[in-house]
Amino acid sequence: MQFALLIYELPEAFAARKSDGTDSYTGAWRAYHKALVESGSYLAGDPLEVPETGTTVRLKEGKRRVQDGPFADTKEQLGGFIIMELPSLDAALDWAARCPTAATGAVEVRPLAPAAKHRIT
Repeated sequence: MQFALLIYELPEAFAARKSDGTDSYTGAWRAYHKALVESGSYLAGDPLEVPETGTTVRLKEGKRRVQDGPFADTKEQLGGFIIMELPSLDAALDWAARCPTAATGAVEVRPLAPAAKHRIT
């Protein structure tokens, strides 16, 4: 089964990305990423730019509406994603709990929907 781990970070975590890489948060991410890759379950993933660089698009009454920044007005914002091939939801939850962001933000685990993809491709 494939799972997406959606990483929701606080502003402080986004700010840590500008550090010289010697801080404990970046070190924890480095170790976590290494473990993901070495497990053989890691398929893909990337951090996202800060929420302010995002743009939200909606279609209302046939017209495109564009809003700068994220749609959600919350402290935690989507900061990145990881795609993994794992045997079970429990295995995905274990990896999510190991994620450095789980201690300060949130990690949402969601199965991918290959059946839905096949219906549209």
